Amino acid sequence: MSGGALNILVAGGSSPSGVAVARALRGAGHAVFTVGSDAARIEAAAAAAGDGVVPLACDLADPEEVRGLHADLLEGTGGIDGVIHLVGGWRGAKGIADQSDEDWDFLARNAITTLRNVSRTFYDDLAASGTGRLAIVSSTAVANPTAAGATYAAAKAAADAWTLAVADGFRRAQAGHKEEPVEQHSAAVIFVVKALVDDAMRAASPERKFPGFTDVEELAAAAVGLFGTPAAELNGRRLPLSR
Repeated sequence: MSGGALNILVAGGSSPSGVAVARALRGAGHAVFTVGSDAARIEAAAAAAGDGVVPLACDLADPEEVRGLHADLLEGTGGIDGVIHLVGGWRGAKGIADQSDEDWDFLARNAITTLRNVSRTFYDDLAASGTGRLAIVSSTAVANPTAAGATYAAAKAAADAWTLAVADGFRRAQAGHKEEPVEQHSAAVIFVVKALVDDAMRAASPERKFPGFTDVEELAAAAVGLFGTPAAELNGRRLPLSR
């Protein structure tokens, strides 16, 4: 565990949660690179997150683009210590029969394909870092799926499984290594929320109470906390942020 400045990638940085997480990590003294597929949007989001947050445009669903992103970051930083993966989205329906292929393709691309591409490409960086961290945001719907949200819950469950597999890879290479075990220093974790809320959502619907929702600032604080918590306490854990 390191108390120094780290190089952290925020994937899905154009969202309100991406802005909040990037701002908090930058405020904690880290070098923050925030990534989105639309150049104008990610530049605006980085500016909103504060001075020093570096915007990068990349289609994270395209493995070639992700490899190019990694090469550029490796040359500029020497390696990435953390990835906070916030790419996602929501699609729902009335029940099982009307779950559409279009919704599945959208959620599979955003929740699963982007995570696979990013985690595979940056895996060695995170495994080599003294404070390597991968975090995703999952949903309480994984444990309690509904017919209307079947596609969403299934995509989130797949992302969870992939992240736990990354955690197992970190464990086997470090504390669980059979011949030369070392102190666990890399961790993959899952933040679990019902849904996220931000000030703009509250302003747009002042009559709503958003029960059980997690504020993006709470998520941001939890992301910062990952880098000050021993990896052995984090790796493979689901961390509930829902109220």
